[in-house]
Amino acid sequence: MEENFDRFNFAIHKEKEMVSFRRWTLALTVLALFAGLASAQVAGGTNPTMTCSTNVTVTPTLRGEGFTEQTGDITLVCTGGPIMQVGAVVPTVNIQISLNTAITSRLLPISNVSGATSEALLLIDEPGSGLTSATGSGNTFGPNAPINICPYPTNPLGVSSVPSSSNCLEYVSSLVAGPNAPNPGAVVLVSTNTAQGTTATTPGYNGFQGVVSGNTVTFFGVPVLPPVTAGYSRVFRVTNIRANATTLSGASASGPAQVVASISITGATSLLINNPTPIVGFVQNGLTASASSMKNLNQCSSYTRYAVNTLTYSELFPTAFKTRVAAASTASYSGQINNPVQNIPGQIYYSESNFVQTVPNGLVAGLANYGTRLQAAFSGIPTGVRLFVSTNNVLNDALGFSVIGGNPGGSAGNVGTTSYVQLVTSSTVDDGNASGGFFPAFTSTDSASTGGTPITEIPVAADGTASAVWEVMNTNPNALDSFKVSVYTTYTSNVAQNLPATNTSPAVTMSFAPVYSGGSAAAASSSLPIPRFSPGSIAQANIFKINICRTILLYPYITNQAGYDTGVAISNTSMDPFGTGNQAGTCGLNWYQGTNNPAVTTTPVIAAGTTWANLASILVPGFGSGGPSGAGYMIAVCNFQYAHGFAVVQDLGGRNFGMSYLALVVPDPAANSGRAASDLSKSAGGSGENIAH
Repeated sequence: MEENFDRFNFAIHKEKEMVSFRRWTLALTVLALFAGLASAQVAGGTNPTMTCSTNVTVTPTLRGEGFTEQTGDITLVCTGGPIMQVGAVVPTVNIQISLNTAITSRLLPISNVSGATSEALLLIDEPGSGLTSATGSGNTFGPNAPINICPYPTNPLGVSSVPSSSNCLEYVSSLVAGPNAPNPGAVVLVSTNTAQGTTATTPGYNGFQGVVSGNTVTFFGVPVLPPVTAGYSRVFRVTNIRANATTLSGASASGPAQVVASISITGATSLLINNPTPIVGFVQNGLTASASSMKNLNQCSSYTRYAVNTLTYSELFPTAFKTRVAAASTASYSGQINNPVQNIPGQIYYSESNFVQTVPNGLVAGLANYGTRLQAAFSGIPTGVRLFVSTNNVLNDALGFSVIGGNPGGSAGNVGTTSYVQLVTSSTVDDGNASGGFFPAFTSTDSASTGGTPITEIPVAADGTASAVWEVMNTNPNALDSFKVSVYTTYTSNVAQNLPATNTSPAVTMSFAPVYSGGSAAAASSSLPIPRFSPGSIAQANIFKINICRTILLYPYITNQAGYDTGVAISNTSMDPFGTGNQAGTCGLNWYQGTNNPAVTTTPVIAAGTTWANLASILVPGFGSGGPSGAGYMIAVCNFQYAHGFAVVQDLGGRNFGMSYLALVVPDPAANSGRAASDLSKSAGGSGENIAH
């Protein structure tokens, strides 16, 4: 029988025949795929040992904060091997992949099978890829075959719970290549799960779940049908391996840390592996975050949805922010759906999910719980203070924020809209089936009072903590994305009850979400969410400060020289017939005479409705000696509202000279971002500080 072989270049056929999906990058550059084999009567010229070349489709950058980072697919392109006879059992091998960090692929347990079976998959000959098959059209072998996952992934471990007859053995069969094959009519060897001889119709198992243990994943009982003749290949692809990148985070002078795989083969046949230690990822931190300048608020003022801060989250490399799945349209939440078509071997999906495939027991491999989430954890919030945040990212840093436009829900890969985030109800709540209308999003409760920015209130716990979490709805994998979200506060002043408490500075901690401290989160799990992150590399800042309400009094002329003295008085007028809350506090007296200024003196607590008075000669003896005029001035900072001052300058005994004046009230610099040249709350006709009695 005439010998017939064919070989297909991956890059050529991928562009011609692979299903087109937006935002997906071609996975391979040049790889020879499984081609049809000649009949069992092929004569010499073969290599008795299969040789496999290792390739990593794309070596991705992994976030150093991530426990469950996707590594690059590993492909083994194998050639040569001994001639197999039709009807013979295809020899099997165990393929083990070890990393220099823990493997954290999701565990997907199979009933009656012992071992930590996982979402990590090994695929044979790129099933379902849409590539031209060596067997041509009209059959389901090689790239034409549907993915058929072996239901006994731990065989042949000899586990007692697995019947000895349960296995995924395959048999050598042959068929006649159909139309569109490079050599129609040729007899091609294929693997089947029963001995079908020369009338093969049903393909064998071409997908195997990996069993995870620490930093290794093992694919047991993988059938290896040799492609026999030089120039023809069989492709084994390993996908959905996730790694704990936190142990490798932190760049060095030589560049990002590397995730290195080590490949080993054991079993009934011999495989030689070229480059058995490929690099499958580079690790660097993915997030930088910051808060705008802290705002000073006054206890004696009430605020309603007042903008106090802007939080900024920026990715440190273009694919650090991802949607849950790669969106194929601009429809709302198309990057968050639960049932994506994301199952083309070798395709690059810039999403938190990777190769999505149903496996035995109806479980799903490769699907993340949600897209990248960004968290703001607030602490130290005083009693009576309410917090609000924007439900989406905003453009500006000041009042009157503008919401990013575009399609709410958005799409991954910058499909038809700008990058976008959406406030969600929790850092760990699952997206569910967003395509069916469910997504755990907060809706806006107000926008009229915030310059049009949709906001919602986030609950504050009794311990003064609160949190807000936004999920990435859309992102551009070819650019560095940055998201700003706004923070607002509301509270009612109650100075008499010291509410809200003064000298408090609520803080925010900014990070990816959800955050775990390590432990079980740093290992493979069947229950913990994907993605998940460590608390490392986070930003902390104070978002605003509540200051005590003060009265600043200026006494412009004070002396204690040449037989003169100055009496000063301060009245606390917060007790009045208008219902003002009674306040009490001390006043710090700041003395200035040019040189050798005296230390600050502090009055006793001045109760509401009372007056304190004293003499400069007692408070600061000799005051005025440091200036050419023998006099100076004093600024009193009183820790209560409605302080008023009075001063009397006279000679000793008051026999020849006496004068008096009211102290001037200076606008509080803490409420005006410094001692302003004018008090803008006054009419435009004023000048200077507009201070008055």
